Amino acid sequence: MEVKLLSGALGAEVSGIDLTDSSDENFNKINELLLEHKVIFFRDQPLTSEQQILLAKKFGPLETHAYVKGLENFPEIVRIKKAPEEKHQWGETWHTDVSYNPKPTKVIILKSVKIPPVGGDTMFSNMETAYDTLSDEMKEKIKDKKAVHSSLGAEAFVKKYKEMEGNGNLDEYSNIHPIVRVHPETGKKILYVNSMYTKQIIDMDKDESDKILKELFLHQERLDFTCRFKWTENAVAIWDNRSTQHQGLTDFFPNRGLGFERVMDRIAIEGDHPQ
Repeated sequence: MEVKLLSGALGAEVSGIDLTDSSDENFNKINELLLEHKVIFFRDQPLTSEQQILLAKKFGPLETHAYVKGLENFPEIVRIKKAPEEKHQWGETWHTDVSYNPKPTKVIILKSVKIPPVGGDTMFSNMETAYDTLSDEMKEKIKDKKAVHSSLGAEAFVKKYKEMEGNGNLDEYSNIHPIVRVHPETGKKILYVNSMYTKQIIDMDKDESDKILKELFLHQERLDFTCRFKWTENAVAIWDNRSTQHQGLTDFFPNRGLGFERVMDRIAIEGDHPQ
């Protein structure tokens, strides 16, 4: 096994592990790497849908997405598709997946099916480091505070992405989570807000809440918290959704990545109630 770090903040590319091996021994290696690096990448892993699901189930119960229809024979797999002429793609701003759920996603396993020759890299950011580097004054302001996370409704997931199909659910809902959560496996503190879904701090004046959240969101976008992955076909990313944020770059421009399809298969593993 070889582990190559992608940045000083998080992320590692791993070779010498076969993701079709669903033994406990192999899973324990993968999970240890994940907890250490927060996002890990594997190339040349032509997993079938069945094999991707077997790997995901080692982490826990699988989710189905609240708004988007999964594959016909594998409803737990959401196929994320950008049509050739689309300039937008799913997940194109910084976010933590489904933080609006009562039990937000624990881990994501994303496999590339078809990628453009250039464009569409994915960025990841370390939210443990984001918390650690806050000023003492800010840490005191957000201590023991909670915030509302909104699902935004179905339109946010399908309306401007013409290849994404809704599952019929149109309800918008929200849940309340701690601004600083504790990782259930490592005990590390995590800055648990994101600019896509976090809307207001509970028991705080709206203007003050907006000001603090804006400052936190800007802090989370610091490039020194990040790593970047350039996809190849049959590459797999596994990330800890509790301690990271991510975004898919929409750098699809004429004479560059525009004019090409991008297809990814996503499986999410159910998490716990943030504490």
